[in-house]
Amino acid sequence: MASSLTKDSLQPGTLGTGRTFFGHPRGLATLFMTEMWERFSYYGMRALLPLYLVAPAGLHLDAATATAIYSVYLSLVYLLALPGGWFADRVLGPRRTVAVAGTVIMLGHLTLALPSAGTFYAGLGLVAIGSGLLKANISTMVGHLYDGPEDPRRDGGFTLFYIGINVGAFAAPLVIGTVGQKVNWHLGFALAALGMALGLAQFLLGTRYLSPRSNVVPTPLSAQEKAATLRKAALWAAVAAVFYAFVGFSGVYTLNWVMVPIIVAGLAIPVIVLARIKRDKELDRTEQSRMSAYIWFFVAAAVFWMIYDQGGSTLSIFADGRAENSVFGRQFPVSWYQSVNPVMIMAFAPVFAALWLTLARRGKEPSTATKFALGLILIGASFFLFLAPLSIAGDGHKAAALWLVAIYFVQTVGELLLSPVGLSVTTKMAPAKYASQMMGVWFLAVTAGDATTGLLGVAGVNLDKMGIVALEATLAVVAGTAVWMYRGKVKHLMGTVN
Repeated sequence: MASSLTKDSLQPGTLGTGRTFFGHPRGLATLFMTEMWERFSYYGMRALLPLYLVAPAGLHLDAATATAIYSVYLSLVYLLALPGGWFADRVLGPRRTVAVAGTVIMLGHLTLALPSAGTFYAGLGLVAIGSGLLKANISTMVGHLYDGPEDPRRDGGFTLFYIGINVGAFAAPLVIGTVGQKVNWHLGFALAALGMALGLAQFLLGTRYLSPRSNVVPTPLSAQEKAATLRKAALWAAVAAVFYAFVGFSGVYTLNWVMVPIIVAGLAIPVIVLARIKRDKELDRTEQSRMSAYIWFFVAAAVFWMIYDQGGSTLSIFADGRAENSVFGRQFPVSWYQSVNPVMIMAFAPVFAALWLTLARRGKEPSTATKFALGLILIGASFFLFLAPLSIAGDGHKAAALWLVAIYFVQTVGELLLSPVGLSVTTKMAPAKYASQMMGVWFLAVTAGDATTGLLGVAGVNLDKMGIVALEATLAVVAGTAVWMYRGKVKHLMGTVN
């Protein structure tokens, strides 16, 4: 199929009828809406997950175990983004892979809706698999809409795409969270399945507006490679089945038998993947230099997400028992805190997008390294701020809801400095050989950060203690300062990419 595409057919300007989406290619609207509904389903379930795990009417686990499960689940979602990119590059192409992913995610949420602990964990697994298939590929298709890395609309396009994520993420806790906490946990999970069904329908109806490149399998597997891949997959599946059957029948099985291997993989695989790409002799000198710079961004992002993603676990569980969850005397569900960050993203993302464009026109836009450094410093500042409500709750009082809102605000500003910029710089710096896989590599930074949090949870570390919170905050500020100090070196390694 790839050979039938002409150069002109791959140009974003030839897509659709010429209509635009806020000055961007029309296909961005399709991807915006698809991601909005998928994020509605995902973040709705995520808002319920830690609360369901600790609730007496849920699984009634302790806070450390709940945080570990939550973090390991997030780690797995982002870990599977790498094979998801590989699957698109070698088997189906991004467009068809996303269609399959949406179906798997919908089935996963339906499985979560069944009132059984066994089906609950199976549902988490299905959602993780589907999310891994979807995440890297839908972001890659956004990149396909633009005229190469130097298209000045590119960063703004990713920022608008990020707004789509946050429209869904804002509505989800208010709808799914309320139903799950106030009516029935499993009915809330069923609503998440409905959200994914709507996203899948939107994607299938709007595929004609996407770039033809999104339907191409860049490096399809040969018949021999397909056979070898299937043999390896079957072998590993058999090994896992035999091992867990033995552990189960021996009577020593606990959740740690699943979580610890995922944590180890979440910490080891990012290192292995980056080392393999960096050592690839087929990359030219420019690509090698850019990969050296990319490692700086990767490590910075891992530290950032280690703290940021605790907004859905550590902060949420803290609010559930030690915060006064009310506004003007009216109580609200704890899951509603998860809507604070998305609504702030929607308010400030257009401001940041306009700011970067204005500064770029004047030749004064901060470098990617500078943006990353500021993002890290701010995520550290948010946890220094967390020390205040921890101190209040430690004295036997309940902390005001505004303390948590302030923490989410600082994290949001940090996120806008780092996350959409990270998505964009990944597509700019990706070696041609790895294409979709590089977006999966970016998500491995989230995997590494969440795996670290999961490791602490499995070890029984209580992450809402002042000493641990202060240590994490200090680590982020130190990392941000290091990126700032070496920003000149990083910019040199990036070459012409800003």
